[in-house]
Amino acid sequence: MNYSKYDALIVEVADGIGTVTMNQPESRNAVTGKLHDQLQDIWLDIARDERIRVVILTGAGKVFSAGGDIKKFAERAGTIEGRRHNLRTPGNTRRLWQNLLDLEQPVIAAINGDAMGFGANLALMCDTTVMSESARIADSHVKMGIVAGDGGAVIWPLLIGPNLAKDFLLRGRIATAAEAKEIRLVNHVVPADQVLAEARKIAQEMAALPIWAIRWTKLSVNKQIRDQFNLVLDASIAFEMLTMETSDFGEAARAFLEKRKPDFKDE
Repeated sequence: MNYSKYDALIVEVADGIGTVTMNQPESRNAVTGKLHDQLQDIWLDIARDERIRVVILTGAGKVFSAGGDIKKFAERAGTIEGRRHNLRTPGNTRRLWQNLLDLEQPVIAAINGDAMGFGANLALMCDTTVMSESARIADSHVKMGIVAGDGGAVIWPLLIGPNLAKDFLLRGRIATAAEAKEIRLVNHVVPADQVLAEARKIAQEMAALPIWAIRWTKLSVNKQIRDQFNLVLDASIAFEMLTMETSDFGEAARAFLEKRKPDFKDE
Protein backbone atom coordinates (compact mmCIF):
# COMPACT_ATOMS: atom_id res chain seq x y z
CA MET A 1 0.00 0.00 0.00
CA ASN A 2 1.37 3.40 -1.04
CA TYR A 3 0.52 6.24 1.35
CA SER A 4 2.53 8.96 -0.42
CA LYS A 5 -0.64 10.78 -1.53
CA TYR A 6 -1.35 11.71 2.11
CA ASP A 7 0.72 14.88 2.35
CA ALA A 8 -1.03 16.07 5.53
CA LEU A 9 -0.36 12.73 7.23
CA ILE A 10 2.68 10.57 7.82
CA VAL A 11 1.94 6.84 7.67
CA GLU A 12 4.54 4.36 8.92
CA VAL A 13 4.11 0.59 9.07
CA ALA A 14 6.32 -1.73 11.11
CA ASP A 15 5.79 -5.02 12.94
CA GLY A 16 2.05 -5.08 12.30
CA ILE A 17 1.51 -1.54 13.63
CA GLY A 18 0.52 1.39 11.45
CA THR A 19 1.31 4.82 12.90
CA VAL A 20 -0.68 7.71 11.44
CA THR A 21 0.65 11.15 12.36
CA MET A 22 -1.22 14.34 11.61
CA ASN A 23 1.63 16.39 10.17
CA GLN A 24 0.70 20.06 10.30
CA PRO A 25 2.59 21.16 13.43
CA GLU A 26 2.90 24.75 12.21
CA SER A 27 -0.89 25.08 12.61
CA ARG A 28 -1.07 22.87 15.70
CA ASN A 29 -2.56 20.15 13.50
CA ALA A 30 -5.68 22.23 12.91
CA VAL A 31 -8.16 20.27 10.83
CA THR A 32 -8.00 22.04 7.48
CA GLY A 33 -10.07 20.88 4.53
CA LYS A 34 -7.10 18.89 3.27
CA LEU A 35 -6.48 17.15 6.59
CA HIS A 36 -10.20 16.45 7.02
CA ASP A 37 -10.37 14.83 3.57
CA GLN A 38 -7.28 12.73 4.23
CA LEU A 39 -8.58 11.61 7.62
CA GLN A 40 -11.75 10.59 5.82
CA ASP A 41 -9.89 8.47 3.26
CA ILE A 42 -6.99 7.00 5.24
CA TRP A 43 -9.12 4.43 7.08
CA LEU A 44 -10.27 2.91 3.78
CA ASP A 45 -6.68 2.32 2.68
CA ILE A 46 -5.63 0.98 6.09
CA ALA A 47 -8.56 -1.44 6.01
CA ARG A 48 -7.06 -2.96 2.84
CA ASP A 49 -3.49 -3.06 4.16
CA GLU A 50 -2.90 -6.63 5.32
CA ARG A 51 0.35 -5.63 7.04
CA ILE A 52 -1.51 -3.55 9.65
CA ARG A 53 -3.07 -5.28 12.66
CA VAL A 54 -3.29 -2.21 14.96
CA VAL A 55 -3.19 1.56 14.32
CA ILE A 56 -1.77 4.41 16.41
CA LEU A 57 -3.08 7.92 15.67
CA THR A 58 -1.09 10.91 16.93
CA GLY A 59 -0.08 14.47 16.09
CA ALA A 60 3.27 15.96 15.06
CA GLY A 61 4.79 18.53 17.39
CA LYS A 62 3.44 19.40 20.82
CA VAL A 63 -0.30 19.25 20.05
CA PHE A 64 -2.53 16.34 19.06
CA SER A 65 -4.95 18.67 17.24
CA ALA A 66 -6.18 22.18 17.93
CA GLY A 67 -9.45 21.41 16.15
CA GLY A 68 -10.98 23.48 13.37
CA ASP A 69 -9.05 26.02 11.30
CA ILE A 70 -10.28 29.19 13.02
CA LYS A 71 -8.54 31.53 10.57
CA LYS A 72 -10.36 29.87 7.68
CA PHE A 73 -13.62 29.97 9.63
CA ALA A 74 -13.26 33.74 10.07
CA GLU A 75 -12.53 34.24 6.37
CA ARG A 76 -15.52 32.15 5.25
CA ALA A 77 -18.10 33.42 7.76
CA GLY A 78 -21.12 34.85 5.96
CA THR A 79 -19.70 34.24 2.46
CA ILE A 80 -20.86 32.09 -0.46
CA GLU A 81 -17.75 29.95 0.08
CA GLY A 82 -18.83 29.45 3.68
CA ARG A 83 -22.31 28.35 2.67
CA ARG A 84 -20.88 25.88 0.16
CA HIS A 85 -18.59 24.53 2.87
CA ASN A 86 -21.56 24.15 5.23
CA LEU A 87 -23.46 22.15 2.63
CA ARG A 88 -20.57 19.74 2.03
CA THR A 89 -19.42 19.30 5.61
CA PRO A 90 -22.19 17.03 6.98
CA GLY A 91 -21.58 14.36 4.33
CA ASN A 92 -17.80 14.55 4.64
CA THR A 93 -17.91 14.33 8.43
CA ARG A 94 -20.41 11.46 8.37
CA ARG A 95 -18.14 9.50 6.02
CA LEU A 96 -15.05 10.19 8.16
CA TRP A 97 -16.69 8.75 11.29
CA GLN A 98 -18.25 5.86 9.40
CA ASN A 99 -14.89 4.89 7.93
CA LEU A 100 -13.20 5.06 11.33
CA LEU A 101 -15.93 3.15 13.16
CA ASP A 102 -16.09 0.48 10.45
CA LEU A 103 -12.31 -0.05 10.36
CA GLU A 104 -11.65 -3.55 11.70
CA GLN A 105 -8.17 -2.83 13.03
CA PRO A 106 -8.24 -1.22 16.49
CA VAL A 107 -7.07 2.39 16.68
CA ILE A 108 -5.17 3.79 19.66
CA ALA A 109 -5.15 7.58 20.07
CA ALA A 110 -1.76 8.74 21.36
CA ILE A 111 -2.80 12.17 22.65
CA ASN A 112 0.63 13.77 22.77
CA GLY A 113 -0.70 17.26 23.52
CA ASP A 114 -3.88 19.31 23.62
CA ALA A 115 -6.91 17.87 21.80
CA MET A 116 -9.55 20.51 21.16
CA GLY A 117 -12.84 20.65 19.28
CA PHE A 118 -12.84 18.25 16.37
CA GLY A 119 -9.41 17.05 17.54
CA ALA A 120 -10.89 15.94 20.86
CA ASN A 121 -13.67 14.02 19.14
CA LEU A 122 -11.19 12.41 16.75
CA ALA A 123 -9.23 11.07 19.71
CA LEU A 124 -12.32 9.91 21.58
CA MET A 125 -13.74 8.07 18.56
CA CYS A 126 -10.66 5.83 18.64
CA ASP A 127 -10.81 2.47 20.44
CA THR A 128 -8.54 3.36 23.35
CA THR A 129 -6.64 6.47 24.41
CA VAL A 130 -3.23 7.27 25.90
CA MET A 131 -2.95 10.90 26.99
CA SER A 132 -0.02 13.05 28.03
CA GLU A 133 -0.34 14.13 31.65
CA SER A 134 0.32 17.73 30.53
CA ALA A 135 -2.32 17.70 27.78
CA ARG A 136 -5.85 19.11 27.91
CA ILE A 137 -9.01 18.04 26.12
CA ALA A 138 -12.25 19.86 25.31
CA ASP A 139 -15.06 20.11 22.80
CA SER A 140 -15.11 23.89 22.68
CA HIS A 141 -17.62 24.37 19.85
CA VAL A 142 -20.08 26.46 21.90
CA LYS A 143 -17.36 29.01 22.66
CA MET A 144 -17.12 29.50 18.89
CA GLY A 145 -20.86 30.12 18.68
CA ILE A 146 -21.61 26.75 17.10
CA VAL A 147 -23.24 23.47 18.11
CA ALA A 148 -21.04 20.59 19.31
CA GLY A 149 -22.29 18.68 16.31
CA ASP A 150 -19.38 17.01 14.53
CA GLY A 151 -19.11 14.06 16.91
CA GLY A 152 -19.11 15.49 20.41
CA ALA A 153 -22.84 15.00 20.93
CA VAL A 154 -22.33 11.35 19.94
CA ILE A 155 -19.23 10.18 21.80
CA TRP A 156 -19.05 12.26 25.01
CA PRO A 157 -22.39 11.02 26.44
CA LEU A 158 -21.42 7.42 25.63
CA LEU A 159 -18.15 7.74 27.52
CA ILE A 160 -19.14 9.77 30.57
CA GLY A 161 -22.97 9.88 30.59
CA PRO A 162 -25.38 12.55 29.33
CA ASN A 163 -25.35 14.95 32.29
CA LEU A 164 -21.60 15.11 32.72
CA ALA A 165 -21.20 15.34 28.94
CA LYS A 166 -23.57 18.31 28.87
CA ASP A 167 -21.61 19.98 31.67
CA PHE A 168 -18.58 19.91 29.39
CA LEU A 169 -20.25 20.50 26.01
CA LEU A 170 -22.60 23.31 27.08
CA ARG A 171 -19.74 25.20 28.72
CA GLY A 172 -16.92 24.27 26.36
CA ARG A 173 -15.14 23.19 29.51
CA ILE A 174 -11.53 22.03 29.34
CA ALA A 175 -10.45 18.87 31.17
CA THR A 176 -6.91 18.23 32.32
CA ALA A 177 -5.50 14.78 31.69
CA ALA A 178 -5.98 13.87 35.35
CA GLU A 179 -9.65 14.89 35.28
CA ALA A 180 -10.22 13.16 31.93
CA LYS A 181 -8.82 9.93 33.39
CA GLU A 182 -10.84 10.29 36.60
CA ILE A 183 -14.16 10.64 34.74
CA ARG A 184 -13.18 7.85 32.30
CA LEU A 185 -13.12 10.10 29.28
CA VAL A 186 -9.68 8.69 28.43
CA ASN A 187 -8.10 5.36 29.32
CA HIS A 188 -4.45 5.97 30.19
CA VAL A 189 -2.43 9.00 31.31
CA VAL A 190 1.38 8.99 31.23
CA PRO A 191 4.23 11.54 31.13
CA ALA A 192 4.48 13.39 27.80
CA ASP A 193 7.67 11.62 26.75
CA GLN A 194 6.06 8.20 27.29
CA VAL A 195 2.83 8.63 25.29
CA LEU A 196 3.99 6.97 22.07
CA ALA A 197 5.89 4.26 23.92
CA GLU A 198 2.80 3.37 25.96
CA ALA A 199 0.62 3.41 22.85
CA ARG A 200 3.09 1.08 21.09
CA LYS A 201 3.14 -1.23 24.09
CA ILE A 202 -0.65 -1.58 23.93
CA ALA A 203 -0.52 -1.94 20.15
CA GLN A 204 2.08 -4.71 20.38
CA GLU A 205 -0.07 -6.56 22.90
CA MET A 206 -3.09 -6.34 20.59
CA ALA A 207 -1.06 -7.25 17.50
CA ALA A 208 0.09 -10.47 19.16
CA LEU A 209 -3.48 -11.65 19.79
CA PRO A 210 -5.68 -13.60 17.32
CA ILE A 211 -6.56 -11.18 14.54
CA TRP A 212 -10.22 -12.07 14.04
CA ALA A 213 -10.98 -12.19 17.75
CA ILE A 214 -9.61 -8.66 18.08
CA ARG A 215 -11.29 -7.25 14.97
CA TRP A 216 -14.72 -8.70 15.51
CA THR A 217 -14.77 -7.83 19.21
CA LYS A 218 -14.14 -4.22 18.18
CA LEU A 219 -16.92 -4.34 15.60
CA SER A 220 -19.30 -5.90 18.15
CA VAL A 221 -18.74 -3.11 20.67
CA ASN A 222 -18.87 -0.48 17.95
CA LYS A 223 -22.40 -1.51 17.01
CA GLN A 224 -23.74 0.45 19.98
CA ILE A 225 -21.57 3.43 19.03
CA ARG A 226 -22.90 3.19 15.47
CA ASP A 227 -26.46 3.11 16.81
CA GLN A 228 -25.82 6.34 18.73
CA PHE A 229 -24.03 7.80 15.71
CA ASN A 230 -27.04 7.07 13.49
CA LEU A 231 -29.40 8.51 16.10
CA VAL A 232 -27.55 11.76 16.76
CA LEU A 233 -25.01 12.74 14.10
CA ASP A 234 -27.19 14.01 11.25
CA ALA A 235 -29.27 16.27 13.48
CA SER A 236 -26.34 17.57 15.53
CA ILE A 237 -24.16 18.43 12.54
CA ALA A 238 -27.12 20.04 10.74
CA PHE A 239 -27.58 22.26 13.81
CA GLU A 240 -23.85 23.00 13.75
CA MET A 241 -24.02 24.13 10.12
CA LEU A 242 -27.03 26.34 10.92
CA THR A 243 -25.11 28.07 13.71
CA MET A 244 -22.29 28.72 11.23
CA GLU A 245 -24.77 31.03 9.48
CA THR A 246 -25.13 33.21 12.59
CA SER A 247 -23.27 36.45 13.18
CA ASP A 248 -22.16 35.10 16.58
CA PHE A 249 -20.05 32.46 14.82
CA GLY A 250 -18.19 35.05 12.77
CA GLU A 251 -17.72 37.23 15.83
CA ALA A 252 -16.33 34.32 17.86
CA ALA A 253 -13.83 33.42 15.13
CA ARG A 254 -12.65 37.03 14.75
CA ALA A 255 -12.40 37.51 18.51
CA PHE A 256 -10.34 34.34 18.83
CA LEU A 257 -7.85 35.56 16.23
CA GLU A 258 -7.75 39.05 17.75
CA LYS A 259 -7.30 37.61 21.26
CA ARG A 260 -10.27 39.48 22.73
CA LYS A 261 -13.58 38.63 24.35
CA PRO A 262 -16.36 38.11 21.78
CA ASP A 263 -19.39 40.39 21.78
CA PHE A 264 -22.27 38.00 21.09
CA LYS A 265 -25.57 39.41 19.77
CA ASP A 266 -27.60 36.17 19.81
CA GLU A 267 -28.14 36.46 16.07
